[in-house]
Order: sequence, then structure tokens, then C-alpha cells
Amino acid sequence: MAAPSPTDNKSRKLLGRLSLPERRFVADALRAETVGGVILLVAAIAALIWANTPGISAGYTAVRDFHMGPAALGLDLSVQHWAADGLLAVFFFVAGIELKRELVAGDLRDLKAAALPVIAALCGMAAPALVYFLVNRAAGGFMDGWAVPTATDIAFALAVLAVIGTSLPSALRAFLLTLAVVDDLFAIVIIAVFFTDTIDFPALGGAFAGLVLFWFLLRKGVRGWYVYVPLALVVWGLMYNSGVHATIAGVAMGLMLRCTRQEDEEQSPGEHIEHLVRPLSAGLAVPLFALFSAGVSLSDEAITQVFTRPETLGVVLGLVVGKTLGIFGGTWLAARFTRASLNEDLAWPDVFAVASLAGIGFTVSLLIGELAFAGDAVLTDEIKAAVLIGSLIAAVIACVLLKLRDRKYRALTEAEERDDDRDGIPDIYEEHNPAYHLRMAKIYEEKAAEHRRRAEAAAGSGTDSSRPA
Repeated sequence: MAAPSPTDNKSRKLLGRLSLPERRFVADALRAETVGGVILLVAAIAALIWANTPGISAGYTAVRDFHMGPAALGLDLSVQHWAADGLLAVFFFVAGIELKRELVAGDLRDLKAAALPVIAALCGMAAPALVYFLVNRAAGGFMDGWAVPTATDIAFALAVLAVIGTSLPSALRAFLLTLAVVDDLFAIVIIAVFFTDTIDFPALGGAFAGLVLFWFLLRKGVRGWYVYVPLALVVWGLMYNSGVHATIAGVAMGLMLRCTRQEDEEQSPGEHIEHLVRPLSAGLAVPLFALFSAGVSLSDEAITQVFTRPETLGVVLGLVVGKTLGIFGGTWLAARFTRASLNEDLAWPDVFAVASLAGIGFTVSLLIGELAFAGDAVLTDEIKAAVLIGSLIAAVIACVLLKLRDRKYRALTEAEERDDDRDGIPDIYEEHNPAYHLRMAKIYEEKAAEHRRRAEAAAGSGTDSSRPA
């Protein structure tokens, strides 16, 4: 892995080696996402079993549709809505912090480094929407679901990798993570712009005032969860009643956190809070949303409907075909028009495989599906089934493609993690450090001396003298 850092302006490498701090951050973030993704996978399977098992399926509907909350505050919501509008605000809060960090301390702070994931993400959202549009234009379907196949679920994708036991090189993992962050940003914009019908301006003004107070307290250095959590709940409630999707409040508060480190800090406030909140998001909020949103009928008739109805077929083809071609095409265009070259340790089929993996669009796709067809419960469930089936097909294709290169990936990963001098820094980051080579010389000299002593001892013992030392 001799490629330079992707943030090196003089190098023109796509998917090059990450800097050491960025590599460690990506590894920690993806480790948490992988665990959360496995829990998410279990929750989705549990939802499908619960909703499709005779005798207990009625209980699933009863629990999902059970209403609770203060009606006087406009918050008498079903369990499903609490999960979608409430718990997912935590998920989008973490997404806001991730985006802020990428913009101020990650690869997105450098315009040249940001060009690749931004172009790939844009193409990876435009192509599925175009596929959906063409399918429904030709068959006379509803255009409302064009945004459903545009999202990528990084946690679910990593869970698939964990299940099949495939290890991606750090450059591909970082590309997938940054792609998902940019994808989340545009998904947030889509939700805010296209799925806001009416606006209650007094409530929206109150939410904005709460966000200003949130920002002011952060800038003044006020600390204490007992200050920010109640304020966040008030902002969320006002945002929900304003008509703007409540998850936007989570994103806005995440973007306000400081994600740059000062001299006396090991972690910025944003990184610290993300470290605390991510387990809540990945281990509770998103799985509960999946539990009460993924429980759709998967009867033979329902599956047949997915492949015959234009709205659902558009979602499936958008995820499987549109996502793959969009991300791969966007990456190729970025390389073509910036005259950059692909990292010599990777090949374009690797990019194609990761692009197909990005076709797993679970959490945000389900959310957009609920928003797009909120007035039609039957079509909403069919769209959800299409998301599940499309994500499954994309996962199978990605698994096959990635397994074909698994031996190469394992070799690259082992090379990235090798630390022969045992100083805690991978050797590939010390190739130009004289001290590293001196340490390695000393290690090899000690090994050579040990082998000479053993050779002398073997020769002195006189046993098996015909055997070379």
C-alpha cells in the first residue's frame, strides 16, 4: 500500500492510503457501526417473523399502532411514529456530528479530496431516482416514491460484511463511510424540502429559537446533560408540530457541536458526545425503528406484487441497478475529469463491488417510503417490502463480487495492520522514518544472534552432524 494520503494535494490518487489518525477514526466508527448493523439485522428479521407468523401477527399490528403521548402537546403518536419521528432523531443527531467532523477535520475539508465522495454520492442518488422515474413513467405509476431508493444504510452494509466474513481495505471502508455521510446529508435535504406539506410558523419559530439557545450555550461552554437534553426535547417537539420532519432538529443540533480539537483535548466535544450517543443510536434507536417499520407481509402474492407494480419495481431496480451504476459511474467520472489515477492496489471491479454494496438502503429508505405514501397504508407496506427485497438482492450481488477478491483484501488488510517493531504504529506509515528502520535492524540483528547461538549449540552437541545448521 504505497499510495499517498488522499488529502495530499500533490498526489492524484483515488482511494489512496488514509492518514494514521483518519484510519484510526474510521476503524473505530466502523466497528461501532458493524455491531449496530448486526443488531439492526436481527431486529429486521424479528419484525418479519413477528408480522408473518399466524397467531402472533395481530399482536405486531396492535403494538405498532398503539398510541401514547400527551395529546395536548400534539404528541399523541403511535409506537411506529415514535420510533420514526422520535428515535430516528437520535440517529440523525449522530449523522449531523459525523457530517460536521468530515467537514472540519475529515476528508471533506479538502475540496479535492471531497470531490470523489460528493460526486459519487450525487450520482448514486440521481441514478436510482432516474431509474424509478423511467420505470413509473413507462408503466403509469406514482412518482411520489422517487426518493425511496436514493439512500444507503452503512450499518446494514457493514453487518452484511460481518456476516460473510469479508474484510475491506481501509481505503474502501473509508470511501463507503464518507459516501454514506454525504448520502445522509442529501437525504436530510430531500426530507426537509420535499416532504414538508404545511408549516406552522409559530412552532417553527420556537424550534429555531431553541436551536439558537442551544448554539449559544455551546459557545459559552455550558456543560451538563441536564441542560441540553430537556432543551433538545423541547426543540424536537416544536419541530415536529411545525410540520417539518422532526429528525431535522437532530441534524441541526449535531451540526452545532465543535468537532475540532484544542491543544489540551484528546477528543473534541463533538467526538466525545458522538462516542456516548452512538451506542444509543446504533443499539436501540435504529433497531427499534426497524422492528416497527420492517414488519411487512412477505406472502407469495406480496412478493409477486413487488415485481409487477411499477412503484415497487422502480424501488428494487433503483437500489440494485441505479445505486451501483450511479456510484461506479460517478467515481469513474471523478477520475476521468480530475485526471486522477486509482490506487494501484485496487481495481475498478473493487469500486463496482462497493457500489453494489451501497445498494443496501434500509433505514432511511424505509423512512422516506413512509413519508412518500403516508396516505396509502397498503402501498406503503409494498414499498417497504420492495426496499427489503432490493436491499437483499444488492447484498447478495455485493457478497459474490467481494468474495471473489477476498484473498486480495485479506492480504492488503494484513499489510496495513502489520507492526513488526511493535510500537503501536503500522509499519506502512513508517517506511520513510529512519528510526523505524534502525529499530527493525536491531530486531533482525537480535534474531540473527539468537540463530547463531542455536547453530553453535547444535554443532557442539554433536547430534545429527550431517544435518546443516
